[in-house]
Amino acid sequence: MIEVKVNGGNFEYDIHSLVKAFYPGEEVVVREKEEFTEDAPLQMDATVGDKEIQFQLFEERAFQKKGHVYVEDPDRRLVKNQLKRLIYQVLSEYTGKTLPWGTLTGIRPVKIPMALLEEGKSNVEIADFMRKTYLCSDAKTALAVSIANREREVLKEIDYREGYSLYVGIPFCPSICLYCSFSSSPVNRWEKRMEEYLNTLFRELKFLGEVFQGRKLNTIYVGGGTPTTLTAEQLNRLLDCLEKHFDYSYLKELTVEAGRPDSVTSEKFRVLKRHGVTRVSVNPQTMNQKTLDLIGRQHTVEQTREAYWMAREAGFDNINMDLIVGLPGEDLEEVRRTMEELRVLDPDSITVHSLAIKRAARLKLFQEKYQKMGLHNSQEIMDLTYRYCAEQQVYPYYLYRQKNIAGNFENVGYAKVDKAGIYNILIMEEKQTILAAGAGGASKFVLRPDRIERVENVKDVAQYMARIDEMMERKRSFLKASDLW
Repeated sequence: MIEVKVNGGNFEYDIHSLVKAFYPGEEVVVREKEEFTEDAPLQMDATVGDKEIQFQLFEERAFQKKGHVYVEDPDRRLVKNQLKRLIYQVLSEYTGKTLPWGTLTGIRPVKIPMALLEEGKSNVEIADFMRKTYLCSDAKTALAVSIANREREVLKEIDYREGYSLYVGIPFCPSICLYCSFSSSPVNRWEKRMEEYLNTLFRELKFLGEVFQGRKLNTIYVGGGTPTTLTAEQLNRLLDCLEKHFDYSYLKELTVEAGRPDSVTSEKFRVLKRHGVTRVSVNPQTMNQKTLDLIGRQHTVEQTREAYWMAREAGFDNINMDLIVGLPGEDLEEVRRTMEELRVLDPDSITVHSLAIKRAARLKLFQEKYQKMGLHNSQEIMDLTYRYCAEQQVYPYYLYRQKNIAGNFENVGYAKVDKAGIYNILIMEEKQTILAAGAGGASKFVLRPDRIERVENVKDVAQYMARIDEMMERKRSFLKASDLW
């Protein structure tokens, strides 16, 4: 256990995230107190004054290291950056570690270079700022700046003020994966109530279509869960409902996740294609059968290949495939085998996720057991995936990070020219309102560039169906109070 005491300033979250990045396997407790309260082996003391910031480190109560900086500017944001740089420098010297993203611990690091681009800064100026302000490595700085430029190009025709996007949640899966913490429910438990769920969802979609009538719908993302756990007939009715209640005149992208290869059929892909779906995801996560069995995917490598070719035969020219690196027992060679398989398939985009161990996942509950098998991720593995993607001419277009992510790395979306997922960029950059329908859906209303409000649906499927009127009234009340309706 690691205990950190701080004298105030509401910096607890920032300190916790940064210390946790250096000590990912340790419990970290940050308290605003005068004295240490735990007999922790490692203790740290952050003191933020008007003129000076100090940081001290103790091991077994014995003083080890100390650092200090003079406050350059009283602005809270600038003080926070100085504090984090000081903590980083002390911990880096003490542990011998460096972090690829430096002091950046947020999930949207590309928002920083994107904002600077929009201010008219050059790529060189932005890179210099990120290295000096956040101590980012040269490699991560270059990655973030290049992605920001590509995002800006993709979004140049998106109307942020009058436009909006729509997320539709189908919270059912064939089985629940070992690492999953999403609002997903095993389909075999809900088969008898899936019609009830759809009817409830259709009510909410009708309401949202009426509320945002006259606005420009730019993207739709049908996710989950696994939307293709629905039958072909149910998918057809869902897409009919969207077409009936929403104006597609400004629609640039319609994505449906067909993520589980054991959930798709040729008929389902034909239904999606007939309704103008432009982008689908067929997600193997890994192409190693032993790992698939371990993580509870309940499909084979061969089924992944078959699902991919079904989508191609249905006419889809924009197919994404999701991968996870850092899965139990997978090292460089297992990842290489997966990338070789994808080289043969040649998808239009590849999303490489670094495993994040979430609190609600089974992997977290039995973490010690799986750590013995090895939860590997490294810069070498990330570089390997990058090289394979570049060789296939799929290049980075969006990026995000998560808490407790393996190796303190990132999730990167790669895509061929003109195949970038617009919705993925919009949800990361938070520049446009995104309505969300379905259990667990979280609508994000962008009221100003510096003000984003969330209005959430309940996650529990039964509660969502029972309380749909409350969910719609919650949105209605918010919209009226915000003068959006």
